[in-house]
Amino acid sequence: MSSAHTIDPAKIFRIYGGSTEPSPFHRCYENENTVLRVCAGRFFAHCNGEDPVAAYWALRRQAILVDTPERPLEISGRDSLPFLEKIFTRKVSNLEVGQGHYTLACTFSGGVFMDGILFRLARDRFWFVQPDGSMHTWLLAHCQGFNVKISDPNSRAIQIQGPRSLEIMNSASGGAIDANLRYFGCGNFDVGGQSLLVSRTGWTGELGYEIYAQGEKTDCPRLWNHLMEVGGPKGLVFSSMKAMNIRRIEAGILDSGGDFDDTMTPFEAGLGKFADLGKEGFIGREALLNARRGKRIFGLICSERTPGRDCNVFDGGEQVGIVTTGAQSPFLGAGIGYARFFREGNWPGRELTIRSDESGGAACRIVDPPFYDRAKNIPRGKAPVD
Repeated sequence: MSSAHTIDPAKIFRIYGGSTEPSPFHRCYENENTVLRVCAGRFFAHCNGEDPVAAYWALRRQAILVDTPERPLEISGRDSLPFLEKIFTRKVSNLEVGQGHYTLACTFSGGVFMDGILFRLARDRFWFVQPDGSMHTWLLAHCQGFNVKISDPNSRAIQIQGPRSLEIMNSASGGAIDANLRYFGCGNFDVGGQSLLVSRTGWTGELGYEIYAQGEKTDCPRLWNHLMEVGGPKGLVFSSMKAMNIRRIEAGILDSGGDFDDTMTPFEAGLGKFADLGKEGFIGREALLNARRGKRIFGLICSERTPGRDCNVFDGGEQVGIVTTGAQSPFLGAGIGYARFFREGNWPGRELTIRSDESGGAACRIVDPPFYDRAKNIPRGKAPVD
């Protein structure tokens, strides 16, 4: 990391985080260069003094261990299935026990309120793993008339992502976790002498796993040390969110509340395939039946600079959108990001301009994400074909 991003320890001051939760893994990696951010009411390491490019290549070639702020919620009880069918846009009854899928929750006007992964842990017991937002309150607001219990299991997720993650998890679980754990599959496993929920998911577009600490039942430093002891010889390194963010943009993974929000329908966000309009009764369905099908979020590639959230997108002299996020892709050798357009249109293939008050203008090309591996072969453990 360049000196411009190095924190002078003499200039650090401590603040009170209020109700923001510290990570139970924080002391396993903290140092004088750790910079924390807040998501889902939890602190996480935005950067930790590491070289983000080196961490990115470790993710692509070996594996990284990341402490993430995701907040699982548990929904259980006799009516959990019909209740969740009302909340989410995809059919829940198709989920087998030990399986999960990506899904959306919409507002009554059809906007995307929340996205996340729904896991079925038992016949009438589910976990929804959410990013930032107030999903707990949303579930409580709509559970009247259903015999359900909505609770916070106080679980904190860490992720092992990268091509050697299966090898590492296999060793860490004494061989119990193997290739038979399918993409989006989950189950309880003994990892270093502790029973933990593990899923084959992640936020990188790489082969990877998420491990869910079980509140006070889990000795988090012991778990961390076990994973590093097993994974270190296989190239496992700790990484903050910076490397993960580069890869998730390449993979076409959107950030709820950042890249899209509840003013956009699933179609506008490019997530229309996750809204099953043949399923009756879910919140927002009636609005979506009559909604326009055009898409407004696309990728952009800029060889001149790294796009940032301070950039606007111009078609000639007309501003047509904004940049929601950006990063420098070591793999593509260019700046990449997402452009959110003010209106739907045939934007892919267009040569436009990004402009900021600080940096002026730069040419960019609009593409339809993901930037490569469109079939998502990499997280399925297969070689990419594009």
